[in-house]
Amino acid sequence: MTEETLTADPETLFLDFFKLDKYRERLSVMAVSGKKSFVVDFDELLAAETKLAQQLLDNPDEYFEYANRAAKAQLQIEEPEYAEEIGNVTVRFLGLPEAIPLRILGSKHIGKLVMLEGIAVRASPARPLVMEAAFKCKWCGAMSHVTQSGPFLTAPLACSAPECRRKSSFDFIQEESTFIDSQDVRIQERPEDLPPGQLPRWLDIKLLERDLVDAARPGDHVSVVGVARAVAATLPRVGRLRSFTLHLDTNHIDVESKEPDKVLITPEEEKQILELAKDPKIHNMVLRSLAPSVYGYEHIKEAIMYLLFGGTAKYFPDIRIRGDLNVLIVGDPGTAKSQLLQYVSKIAPRGLYTSGRGTTAAGLTAAVLRDKSGGMTLEAGALVLADKGIASIDEMDKMRKEDRVAIHEVMEQQTVSVAKAGIVATLNARTAILAAANPTLGRYDPYRTVGENISLPVTILSRFDLIFILRDVPEKTKDAQMTEHILNLHRTGVSPVEPPIEADLFRKYVSYAKKIKPVLTQEAMDRLKDFYLLMRAASETEGTPVAITARQLESLVRLAEARARVALRDKVTLEDAERAIDIMTTSLEQVGIDISSHQFDIDIIMTGKPKSLRDKLSMILGLITSMEKETGMVDKERLMERLQTEYDILAGDAERLIGQLLKEGTLFAPRDGFIKKT
Repeated sequence: MTEETLTADPETLFLDFFKLDKYRERLSVMAVSGKKSFVVDFDELLAAETKLAQQLLDNPDEYFEYANRAAKAQLQIEEPEYAEEIGNVTVRFLGLPEAIPLRILGSKHIGKLVMLEGIAVRASPARPLVMEAAFKCKWCGAMSHVTQSGPFLTAPLACSAPECRRKSSFDFIQEESTFIDSQDVRIQERPEDLPPGQLPRWLDIKLLERDLVDAARPGDHVSVVGVARAVAATLPRVGRLRSFTLHLDTNHIDVESKEPDKVLITPEEEKQILELAKDPKIHNMVLRSLAPSVYGYEHIKEAIMYLLFGGTAKYFPDIRIRGDLNVLIVGDPGTAKSQLLQYVSKIAPRGLYTSGRGTTAAGLTAAVLRDKSGGMTLEAGALVLADKGIASIDEMDKMRKEDRVAIHEVMEQQTVSVAKAGIVATLNARTAILAAANPTLGRYDPYRTVGENISLPVTILSRFDLIFILRDVPEKTKDAQMTEHILNLHRTGVSPVEPPIEADLFRKYVSYAKKIKPVLTQEAMDRLKDFYLLMRAASETEGTPVAITARQLESLVRLAEARARVALRDKVTLEDAERAIDIMTTSLEQVGIDISSHQFDIDIIMTGKPKSLRDKLSMILGLITSMEKETGMVDKERLMERLQTEYDILAGDAERLIGQLLKEGTLFAPRDGFIKKT
């Protein structure tokens, strides 16, 4: 760069830079779209005018003025009429060379142009902010204009009319003052940038122009360029505090793509990924790379593999069908459930782990909070922050009943709706949920239904695509292998099993696969259709339980699509459909078997009661109705006798079933030993 360029006027240098075809075109587009600002790529400015770019970073306030004036001059050449109409032009700078971590931002950055990255967790409503206030003197009526800064409205010190010069009594004239739209957004460090054991730091950023307001919503990953400012709070009758708080006056905000393909993949890594996908044993390699330190559990690891890759969401004019899978693991204590969940939250391109005990509905979905100005703001919860990712919810059964209800909508509609304190909003939560729960009685009882074993409502159980039971059953050979595995793990300090795909590449592989949208082939469709119709046909005869519903058919499609994605295929083959059917059958066998009739019964998950139980309950209710007609109230002893002689229901079973009906409120006891229908 020559000596003349360094000493030239900054405004002229900016003007020469804006004469590039790219920026002349952007200025013309700006006029067509009616905007007052346009974006400049900072990298290009740095390449063309290094010294100027450096000065802009060090003295942003001064150099923004030069850039804005140069942009206005260039706009007058391109679109003179529009330039006259809008007055000032704002230049926004995109992508500084490096982002400063939120926890490093400090006193040395005050007044400098910086770039920060984080998650928007809270956004205030847009509010008009006065920039130049007009005041009218009450004595002589003269107008004074005062440029505003700071949180409070500043009146003139004295009247501007020379003959008046009085120092008090001014009226604020709103019509003649100039306002801009402003909004406060709070950004927080991203979970992946957090040092171990640290609380996430946050910073308020101020969006001070109409085109920036509402650019970011809670849950968005943002990259913000702006000037770091420090402000001291003022206390009444004390004055300004010595400690200042930092905030950012935003020049440009860029909402990063919410897609998991945000993970940067180099051309060499892409080549590696495509090489891996060609291997016919790729599914087996991915399985062996999943939590290699956890021994066994092949079918659960397979389900987790499908959950990571996911199916494709379908959008129709009237409805949206989710593509993400939801998996529930119910298991005895000490069966490595939490380890699997922790692992998945780390390996997923966007993963969050939360435990049921300390989780509230607002923390999972969205909280409405009062800000310091008295207004209400919306703060995103865990499921909103895990949008387009995976949320691992451990100890789901330990959550309070009223908090658990919040998950219903997320699991099927994949949105979070809030209607509180005048804020009505719907946020996206396109999240795959991997949940774990412990059996109610400490250990899983194979002689009880899944609904009786877990204290989770049917409404949540039916929304899981796959449910697996982990039982800790002593078995000689398996126990010996597991013992050896665990002891080796402790002795060597490294995993005895070397994963075929190492963790970093695995994360990038998942991210890369998410771009593929597999489509069902005719053979795969026929296979799924045959399986579904076969299972339905088994339920056609009167009195047999319902084996499968349309919800499971959709789950089968998602599983088959996920398997095709693992091999980076855009077609779902017959083999994919077969594996999807296998894993669905495994899940149904563990959960959906009616204990007494040994048939598949989807009603265990859908209604919480197997068909055989519902049949017995309806028999009892039928008998009570006929006995009520004869005697009014029904003698419990007499009822038990008739149930045993006429319906072959033993006294113990009858007692339990009557107890269940009493608990549900279908029956009531008017006095001891007698029952009546409600």
